[in-house]
Amino acid sequence: MKMSWTKNILLDLLYDIAGSLFYAVGVYTFAKTADFAPGGLTGLALIMNHLWGFPIGITSIALNIPFIVFAVGILGRSFIIKTLKSMCFCTIFLDVIFPHFPVYSGSRFLSALYSGIFLGIGLALFYMRGSSSGGTDFITMSVKKLHPHFSIGVVTLITDLVIILLGWPVFGDVDAVLYGITSTLLCSLVIDKTIYGMGSGTLLIIITDQGEKVAEEINRIIGRGSTELKGRGTYTDEPRDVILCACSKSQTYMIRTLVQEIDRSSFVMITETSEVFGEGFYNSSFKTIDTRKKK
Repeated sequence: MKMSWTKNILLDLLYDIAGSLFYAVGVYTFAKTADFAPGGLTGLALIMNHLWGFPIGITSIALNIPFIVFAVGILGRSFIIKTLKSMCFCTIFLDVIFPHFPVYSGSRFLSALYSGIFLGIGLALFYMRGSSSGGTDFITMSVKKLHPHFSIGVVTLITDLVIILLGWPVFGDVDAVLYGITSTLLCSLVIDKTIYGMGSGTLLIIITDQGEKVAEEINRIIGRGSTELKGRGTYTDEPRDVILCACSKSQTYMIRTLVQEIDRSSFVMITETSEVFGEGFYNSSFKTIDTRKKK
């Protein structure tokens, strides 16, 4: 038990350091000198740094204080404490370490691309350990907690867009807005690919009269079994076999073609899955944190 607790602490520390490093590269090395603001309170801190020279990390923490006070009763102390720890590491890299290193001063478009990539990797590492970088994360997660039917994507887009648009008058050109949007969109894509990419796949839902034969052939192709259910056609009132098959994207076309060859009257639905865990696939190796307030 003690060893497991120590291991979790060390993993949290490792992910915090690595995530903060990537995050600081995205903000300080690329976004700061390219004169655009990505979304979030860090983007607002970048704007204040551009106008008045305020340190990015400390300013970001100061801007987060009211959101922390608001979110602690909704998201719970554990999540807030882990986030504060991640924010402190980010501040050390942004205000203490990275000012001693050279920054990228080339194409603004490349800066936006690489800023989004590094920010996405950094945030994904935080999320994988049940932490965050604070800022608009507090807003979106609190809104989702209070109003589960709201779309996180829409809430995030609105809050980020307001900050990105501030870059237009501050940096003096509309390109600042375009680069900010580019960085933010790429950041979201990288987060999804980093967290879910290795576990993503395809789910085939196959309705057929040749269930046993189809299942045998699928097993031969992908090297593991599928799940066969018994169904009934509501129109014909006849029994049908329903097969659920989780596979990699590269195997999807082969399986679909195989099913059609075996049963021309089969019905195949193909959908993308964000994560597939279990035997034959990846096992979850990171711990999620329950952010619900403890009773």
